[in-house]
Formats: sequence, C-alpha cells, structure tokens
Amino acid sequence: MSKPNQNVFTGLMRTVARVEPHEIKAVWLSFFFVFTLMAAYYILRPIRDAMSSDWTDAELSTLFTATFVISVVVTALYGAACAKVRLSRLLPGIYGMFSLSFFGFFVAFRAMPDAAYLGKGFYVWISVFSLFQVSVFWTLMADIFSKKQAPRLFGFIAAGSSIGAIVGPALALLLVAPLGKSNLILISATLLLVPIPVIAYLEKLKHRELQNDVDSMAEGYGAKLGGNPFAGFRDFVSNPYLLGIGLFLFLYTVISTFVYFELKHLMADLDSDTRTQIWSGMDLAVNTLSIGTAFFVTGRLNTRFGLAWTLALVPLVIVVGLLVVALAPMLWVVVGMQCVRRAGNYSITRPGREMLFTVVDRDTRYKAKSVIDNVVYRGGDVISAWAFTGLSQGLGLGLGVLALIGAGIAAIWALVGRYLGKKYERVQED
Repeated sequence: MSKPNQNVFTGLMRTVARVEPHEIKAVWLSFFFVFTLMAAYYILRPIRDAMSSDWTDAELSTLFTATFVISVVVTALYGAACAKVRLSRLLPGIYGMFSLSFFGFFVAFRAMPDAAYLGKGFYVWISVFSLFQVSVFWTLMADIFSKKQAPRLFGFIAAGSSIGAIVGPALALLLVAPLGKSNLILISATLLLVPIPVIAYLEKLKHRELQNDVDSMAEGYGAKLGGNPFAGFRDFVSNPYLLGIGLFLFLYTVISTFVYFELKHLMADLDSDTRTQIWSGMDLAVNTLSIGTAFFVTGRLNTRFGLAWTLALVPLVIVVGLLVVALAPMLWVVVGMQCVRRAGNYSITRPGREMLFTVVDRDTRYKAKSVIDNVVYRGGDVISAWAFTGLSQGLGLGLGVLALIGAGIAAIWALVGRYLGKKYERVQED
C-alpha cells in the first residue's frame, strides 16, 4: 500500500472506528483472530442445535448439567495450568487442544455415524468449547488493550466476531448437503489452528506499538501467573464487583435458555435438515445485524452515554420483545426475538461486559474471569434448563406465561447492568 493510500486508510479508521494509527495493526489482528474463532464455532453450531429437537426436555437438561460439570473441571484445570504453565505456551495450547479434539470427533463420526452417545458427547463438548474459546480470547484482549482503549476498540473488534459468525453458518448452509456434517467438523478443526501464531504476534504488538505494559515480555507473556490454582473461584466469591458480573451473566443465561427451549419445542415437528437450515438462517440474520452495530454504534454508545446505559440497553429491549412474544407466541415471532436478543448481545452487551475486566489485575483476568465465563454461565444454563422443564412439563405453563416471567427477569438484568456500568465508570475515573 502506498503512503497516500496508507494516510487515507489511517484517516478512515480514525474517523469511522476511532482507531488511532499505532493501534491499527493490533486491532485488525484481533479482528482476524476472533473472526477465525467464530467461523470455526458457527460451522459446528447448527449441527449441535439440530440435534436438540431429537431429545426430551429432561434429556436436554441432563446434557446441560453434564456441560456444567465438565465446565467446572475444565475451568479448574485451566486455573492450575495458569499457575504452572507459561502464558506463551498455555494460550496457543488451548486452541491446539480444541483443534485436536474436533479432529477426534471427525474420525469418530466417520466410524460410528449413528451412535447416540457420540452425538450427545459432541453436543456437550461443543457447548464447553463455545464459551471457553471466546473467554480466553477476551481475556487476552483485556490484557492487550488498556482500559482507556477498550471503550473505543472493543466494538470494532467484536465486529470480527459477527462476520466470522456469518461466514461459519453460511459455509454450513452451503456445504452440509454436498460434504456431510462430519466434513464440516474437519474444516472447523483446521481453522482452530490459525490463532496459534496470532497470539504471539499480538503480545509483541502490545509492547512494541501499544506500549500498554511496562514489564518486559519475559515477565509478561513469557511468565507463569503462579499462585493457587483455585484462586479464581476464591476471588470470584469474595469480590462484590466480580459477583455483580457473575449475576449479570447468570440473568443473561436464564433468558437465553428459556428462548432456546421454546425454539426447540416449536421446531420439534420439522425434519433435521430443515432445523439445521433455520438455525443457520438465524445465525446469518443475527450476525448481519451485529456487524453494522459493532462497527458504527458500540464505540460511540460507550463514549457518549457511558457503560451503565450500554449494559442496560439490550436487557430493556428484551423486556419489550418478550412482552411481544407473550402476545404472539409463534415460531417466527420467537425466531425474530432470538435474532434481536443475540445481535444485541454480540455487538453491544458482550463488548461492554468485557470492558469490565480491563479495570482488574492480570491474575483476576486469567483466573476469575474464566470462572465467570464458564462455570457461572453453565451453572445458569443448568438452573434455568431445569426451571423451564419444571414450569413447562411440571406446571404446564405455555410460552406466553413463560415470556412474561422472562420479561421480569430481563428487567432485573437491566438494573444489574446499570449498577456494574456505574461501578466501572467510577474506577475508570480514579
């Protein structure tokens, strides 16, 4: 690229996305990083979600419980690894491990395509992977960028997530018929190898161009965090700020699970391919809507109105949406509600929530954040899944009543978001 073109590009990045010249390389590399992760995941997601309509609410709730238990174990192992393994080996190793696991599933599905237990194991492992891989990514982002940069840049970076989440289901939609589901797993496993060299280069940019850490690289990325492997659990339960983040995420999972179960019910009479197409179509719609918001709205929303309103915005929209669902509990109404909810989460709520971790220390980021993102999230899944099963199968409540209950939960979610945003803004001013 010639110098005049570079100047035009730099000016465009500064004007449109508020990215400063010295931040451009790190921002675009982070964008590419999360794009690859989400493309890999969203190739697999429709395969997983299409399986859910074959199981009863109790079976699905049992799988949610298994996911929670495995998430606790994985998080504890991750905490132990943070204490014993250098970050320069640990972070790339995580993505390498997930890649190898999906190569293993590819081989297993080819050998035993109709094994019911294999499908359930795949469902659980995808659910563990979906949170853990993104949690590690955003932990790294909170470490790479400063608390002053995060409000401007995280929205733009999150757009990479949305674009990856468009490419992934688009590939699944186009390739599932000619290649089959097992070959889609192979493609995803290969993509997960891409982030391994990207991580090391981002850490170099942190020191060389962003200059966000006074420590040498040997003391940062090349170091072990040390300490108690279970320090993340201890810090979470003893810190009101972290407990607030955990409650915010828990309430999000309750809403997500209720909507997910209703979609499962409404698609029960459809064949597997049609379900896969609907889930893929929702993913495309969600992430198309997310891109424009993340590129042009999120950063300005954060800097103009503050994080308190940013975190409360989507929950307030969900209150209105669930009231609409209560009046018209039909498949396409719930599909529309799901699209709005998820798009708002990806482009506004998730980047805002990740900003909350830029004001905590590094040890907390790598240990307590994993507890919140994985254990609290999956714990919320388990509680809300069994609650839904009790309300729907036990008490016989319909979608309309459940939507009204969800609207009340979303209102509490908005209040917690306001509290956390205010707390963050006070710390940032210090």
